[in-house]
Amino acid sequence: MNIVVCVKQIPDPADPGALSPDTHRLVRTGKIILDDSDRYGVEVGLQLAEQAGGEVICVSMAPGDEVAGLRSALAMGAARAILVSDDALGGTDALGTAKVLAAAIRTVDADLVIAATESTDGYTGTTPVQVAELLGLPSISFSKKVALDGSTLRADRQTESGYDEVEVELPALVTVTAGVVDPRYPSFKGIMSAKSKPLDIVRVSDLGVDPVELGPAGARQEILSVEPAEARSAGEIVVDEGDGFERIVAFLEELKVV
Repeated sequence: MNIVVCVKQIPDPADPGALSPDTHRLVRTGKIILDDSDRYGVEVGLQLAEQAGGEVICVSMAPGDEVAGLRSALAMGAARAILVSDDALGGTDALGTAKVLAAAIRTVDADLVIAATESTDGYTGTTPVQVAELLGLPSISFSKKVALDGSTLRADRQTESGYDEVEVELPALVTVTAGVVDPRYPSFKGIMSAKSKPLDIVRVSDLGVDPVELGPAGARQEILSVEPAEARSAGEIVVDEGDGFERIVAFLEELKVV
């Protein structure tokens, strides 16, 4: 069984983030790490591969041929990785990213695709299901428990009031929430072996994705400006002199709450 895990490599959250003054996009230089939310997806993939037999293949998209985060996933136990890195990808939106990831996944005979529900530097939460749609796969999102029974994937899909018990036939895509498992820490042996595991770096031209659909030109949104959030002003202190309830009602009427 081939299990593909989509992982994102992000600037280290321990370092203060910065936006480019020209593009207003996150500066992705400096130390790059594996998104913590993707550690859960990697661990789910490893456990399912150990159960069903097979391997975990990590797929990522990052600038500058950056592989530090992928090496972390390989050190956890993933068998190999594919990185899509190309100057044409700068400024690509969520749908463009999904097209690139889907094209990379097509190069692998995937039985199951796993992703986190959202990245911690973007928070759109849309890319995984877009990948599923592009690949023509059924998807289960927000899974807090995942299990395999032959070719059937069963998951507890988290909802506001509890969870839904959902099942789907493979191949399929599933997104997992934080806490679905306890991610393992890479061992020294795993860290050393990760250096020799296959890691293919490919370009957009290798995948057949139209560059027109990528970058700022292909993005469906444009950031015109970024302003600091307005500082919270001090609240009003009301001393009740017998008319406190009247002042509260007047305040609520002003807000059009009552």
